[in-house]
Amino acid sequence: MADHIHIVSFDVPFPADYGGVVDVFYKVKALHELGIKVHLHCFEYGRGEQTELEKYCAEVYYYTRQEGHKGFSLQLPYIVASRNDEQLWKRLEADNYPVFFEGVHCTYGLSSGAVTKKNIAIRLHNTEFEYYKQLGKWETSLVRKAYMQHESRLLKRYEATLKDYRILSISQNDCSTYQKTFKAGNISYLPAFIPNTIVTSKTGKGNFVLYHGNLSVAENEKTASWLLEKVFHELETPFVIAGKNPPDRLVELAQKYPHTCMVVNPGEDELNDLMQKAQVHVLPSMIQSGIKLKLLNALFKGRHVIANNAMLNGTGLEAACQLANNPTEMKYQIFRLFHKEFTDDDVQIREGLLQNNFNNRKNAEQLMRALQ
Repeated sequence: MADHIHIVSFDVPFPADYGGVVDVFYKVKALHELGIKVHLHCFEYGRGEQTELEKYCAEVYYYTRQEGHKGFSLQLPYIVASRNDEQLWKRLEADNYPVFFEGVHCTYGLSSGAVTKKNIAIRLHNTEFEYYKQLGKWETSLVRKAYMQHESRLLKRYEATLKDYRILSISQNDCSTYQKTFKAGNISYLPAFIPNTIVTSKTGKGNFVLYHGNLSVAENEKTASWLLEKVFHELETPFVIAGKNPPDRLVELAQKYPHTCMVVNPGEDELNDLMQKAQVHVLPSMIQSGIKLKLLNALFKGRHVIANNAMLNGTGLEAACQLANNPTEMKYQIFRLFHKEFTDDDVQIREGLLQNNFNNRKNAEQLMRALQ
């Protein structure tokens, strides 16, 4: 097993405060704990340099992402074309250490021929062309919708060129899609790296239902609105929506329902407290992609979890959740679980399932074996 690795990250992975960078940060940390010297390369576009990363890395480099027209290309997806830096490619080629690209976002050096190493792998965070296609469906801005559709077409063409590389996907579904769509033959599942190590769910009962997410993201806003208009408009069950930067229209919609509370921009401690006090977590998704780390958070910290197929498919976590794919099923499961005690047996079953799949040390070892 190699004792050095280059990791090229699409963003600065600290603070670990949203899905993609959570996986990157806790991967870096797990590799460090294995004794691997991590050479981290970050594209920076607003998060700044972070001294915390130096605790876990032999070296940390930052590169400016070429945003706006500077990163535009007629041939390449914007998320790829905007992450190009000659100094980065030279550093990767200067030694024989393996390279791990975080997302197709960071693979410009492969498409241009600037990186010619053989011991590389790509982390697939999503089937990106499908992700952008689905995002476009939920955009209300015609300009943003057109951009998402255009990016999806470019991504499908671009992702097809990566099929012969070693790929480690974050979900089983993404493996299947790459195998079927691109005939990828060297792809396997590597679970997400996560902050939680033990289940801290409280036994007993809570007294409200919780939905949480980054509410400035169109999909999450639509999900919260759907829950209010299609599920909780007929239920009198206390309902809390918590998340970052909700748009005014969502705040106004929530205020129409006397049993609904909106918690705007909760801090980490406040959100953890809400998650542990909730009786039921409702986590439907409008988009099927990768794995949602908010689902893992709810399973490690919360009581009962209700989710739909789009959230659960390919995660291996179906047995830990109650399935609801439409408003009728969602209302039934909320009614059923709101008064159902969460027991020690529930905690033990959940812990066994999660620890079997989401063991950071075991998964770090799997990553390094893939790069041999």
